[in-house]
Amino acid sequence: MGKHHDHEFPEEKDVLTLIDEEGQEQDFAILDLVELEGSRYAILLPLDEEGDEDEEGEAIILKYARDEEGNEILIDIEDDEEWERVADAWEEMILEEK
Repeated sequence: MGKHHDHEFPEEKDVLTLIDEEGQEQDFAILDLVELEGSRYAILLPLDEEGDEDEEGEAIILKYARDEEGNEILIDIEDDEEWERVADAWEEMILEEK
């Protein structure tokens, strides 16, 4: 039998569940959304099984796209330069908030 996960999280944390290539579910906190050059990106931080931010986990950046049916999906950023631009823009956003 599979594990039962109780997905009750504090309301202040937006949580997204992604399924990796092996079919494993992983919960992520949505740290920020970045809009840059006409595209949208999600900055995500992995959560542990209790729904807490994984201190060892690194934030990841995924790009919003549409699949064949027009559904909004998140995809890896293949272009290193694009990834750097988004990371830099997010860093600037954080600095402006302080």
